[in-house]
Amino acid sequence: MTNATEALSGKGHTDENFPVASKLIRAENRPPILAFYKFVRAGDDVADNATLSPERKVELLDGLAASLTGEGPSDPEAEPLKQQLAARGLSPRHALDLLDAFRLDARKNRYADFSELMAYCSLSAMPVGRFVLDVHGEDQSTTWPPSDAICAALQIINHLQDCGKDYKALDRVYLPDDLMRKYGARYEDLGRDKATPELLAVIRELAGRCAELLDEGRALIPAISDLRLALEISAIHRLAVTLTEGLKTRDPLSEKVHFSKAGFALTALGAAGATLLGRLFSPARAGSIRGEAR
Repeated sequence: MTNATEALSGKGHTDENFPVASKLIRAENRPPILAFYKFVRAGDDVADNATLSPERKVELLDGLAASLTGEGPSDPEAEPLKQQLAARGLSPRHALDLLDAFRLDARKNRYADFSELMAYCSLSAMPVGRFVLDVHGEDQSTTWPPSDAICAALQIINHLQDCGKDYKALDRVYLPDDLMRKYGARYEDLGRDKATPELLAVIRELAGRCAELLDEGRALIPAISDLRLALEISAIHRLAVTLTEGLKTRDPLSEKVHFSKAGFALTALGAAGATLLGRLFSPARAGSIRGEAR
């Protein structure tokens, strides 16, 4: 395998569990977000490729970084983002942080405790929200902290949904070791067709941590100036809250803890509609709502 393109899984932004640059986002802001997604998808696919050695994964990820920063030859997976960053005057920092997360994935397959998992999320998830906010010119001081909380929760939700698949395919476990020991769960339990009571206890405690993060992240929606972005974030937040509740009661090894297409649409639209109504009836927002929606 000579470059990251050969490692692509074929997964696109419409295949994700949460909206990525949906039509709610202003047309002029969708290209940089989609270019960012394309770059991140390539890096993620490299890290998750079961046929590559850890060393080769890191080499390919280093190549993506060098291409993005101009320190190496052009790469088709990096070039669109490189052009968008230049056009918008944006830093490659967030994309490079994500590559650091993928380098960790190439070399690390266990996490000691929740703090270590959150440190991973600071590289693998939080930069995504920060990039989207920066594209929209939002105030970093008020939006980054609650965005970080939401993004960490989204990452852990994905970890819980895919915990069996990650273990079976890559021997990768994001469930913290101290929680596994606390409840007497074994790593081998992740290879079962049905979760043990001990493993379910770990999953449910982590789902509770996600609920706390999502509660902290509620402050993001009213802090966002761009109405259309606020609608998108409110939809994502509601979807995450609903999935978290599902993870508290269902077994991701034997049950589907994902949305149907209809459920996804209804949940997202309901949240976006509630946010829109809230802004329409907010004295501080009502005067500018028409211009924001254009």
